[in-house]
Amino acid sequence: MKSFIWILAGLITLAAGIYQRVTGPTQPFKTEVNTGIQRFPVVFQRSHSGTTDCPVVLQISDITVKGDLLFRKYPGKDEMTKVEMKREGDKLTAYLPNQPPAGKLEYRLDLEKDGAPLVINNGIPVLIRFTGEVPKAILFVHILLMFLAMFFSNATGMLALFGIRSYKFFTFLTFAILFAGGLIFGPIVQKYAFNEWWSGIPFGWDLTDNKTLIAIMVWFMALEMIKKKHAAFWVVIAWAVTVIIFSIPHSLFGSQLNPETGKIIQGAILPFMQLF
Repeated sequence: MKSFIWILAGLITLAAGIYQRVTGPTQPFKTEVNTGIQRFPVVFQRSHSGTTDCPVVLQISDITVKGDLLFRKYPGKDEMTKVEMKREGDKLTAYLPNQPPAGKLEYRLDLEKDGAPLVINNGIPVLIRFTGEVPKAILFVHILLMFLAMFFSNATGMLALFGIRSYKFFTFLTFAILFAGGLIFGPIVQKYAFNEWWSGIPFGWDLTDNKTLIAIMVWFMALEMIKKKHAAFWVVIAWAVTVIIFSIPHSLFGSQLNPETGKIIQGAILPFMQLF
């Protein structure tokens, strides 16, 4: 039984990792452009780190295809800035100007072939968020700890579900790893990426930070209940809440810069607040 639990915990964690990888709003958006003769893949980047401008590169060998890159700050209603894409062999290239940490741009491509427009993504702009450069070692440790926390959460929850007493030790271990990954290395990553230590409650509504906070709170509650009569029940609840939390795409409703005030605020409520 124990071997089955650990294997299943690993499989659930792996599935969660793949799900996070393909569903997050900062993952590249892939589509294509149809010239009427050929179809060419198009990749829109939705995240860019560091201090450099973000290259927008299309691999289009048809030299009769030309285009412009159009962009503006998001949210905003300014006219879009237009930049001509330069051809370099089989590539069309232009650059999005670097933005402060958590700053966003919305951009689209206007292409044409022999004077006829080529529609990409139905003309709908794509959002890209800029971040500071996070040291790879710190980012690696943060990601590793968060996935270890998910792994041990899955295993501990199932151990408690089947009444295997070792769940009590692993409850402590899960909480410790989650605390280290979420409340120690998490804020360090946040500081490098967005120049803010914490953007969740009580300072903001960043969903990623708040998800972490909720997960830590439910595991702390489970840890506090270890000596109680129904301790296993609370551990299973903590596990279920953690599974739900990890099912929410990473960076959804994440930190976003208000271009008017220069302050970082959670993305989903920013347009609402601009009404006041």
